Amino acid sequence: MAAAPLCVVLVEPAGPLNVGSVARLCANFGVDDLRLVAPRCDPNAPEAQRMAVHGRSVLAAARIFPTLLEAVSDCHRVVTTAGRLDHGSIPLGPPEAVLPWAISGSSMQPLALVFGREDHGLTNDELLLSQRVISLRSAEAYPSLNLSHAVAVVLHEVARLQATIGPEGAPGGMINSDLNQDLQGDFTDDPAGPKALEACLNDAQDLLLEVGFLLDHTARARMAKVRGLLQRGLIRADEVALLRGMVRQLRWAVRQHRP
Repeated sequence: MAAAPLCVVLVEPAGPLNVGSVARLCANFGVDDLRLVAPRCDPNAPEAQRMAVHGRSVLAAARIFPTLLEAVSDCHRVVTTAGRLDHGSIPLGPPEAVLPWAISGSSMQPLALVFGREDHGLTNDELLLSQRVISLRSAEAYPSLNLSHAVAVVLHEVARLQATIGPEGAPGGMINSDLNQDLQGDFTDDPAGPKALEACLNDAQDLLLEVGFLLDHTARARMAKVRGLLQRGLIRADEVALLRGMVRQLRWAVRQHRP
């Protein structure tokens, strides 16, 4: 089974040196899809070009998106990275627990590897757009890695795992491991894409506001918990469609029977 294509997504990168270095890493590991979300620097600056070396074609082809949701809307599996310790209740996993699941999907839609800002990484809302979050091992006193270094670690681990994929499509030796099995999830079913889940949750929020279950000042926090629950459960596209149909029918019924 052919592996799904990879895309590397950088959220609001501020340093052209980092952007160029990541383009070089993409070339090193055979990734030709680099996506930039609202970059805070010129990705084609001379410094970026100089650092890209033989990855200049990747840099030149990099696509720019206004939001992370739009950048990953065509991706079947989304993995984010977190160096911060104050991530709340969002579960983190080491690369060896998360990446075997990430590369094992049957869809030929891209797998997105998302990396945050150099100064403060990804927000919790951005982390919740992914099904799994990676935390790279580093000293507790200084856990945050340089952006390009983090990309290098993750791409190397992906390449290592892809080289050991077994006949069943799961990386050899990992599917039977009990290491963070709860974070690995199902190796065969592809979860719903972030765009479909976002649309379903928006409909649900509108309904819950309308019937009074949510209040304006608490809606964001409570819906974030619902999103986290569905993402951790690896909800499938057909299940999202079912939930969205239920929500829309309930909203119609509420309006029909309201005095």
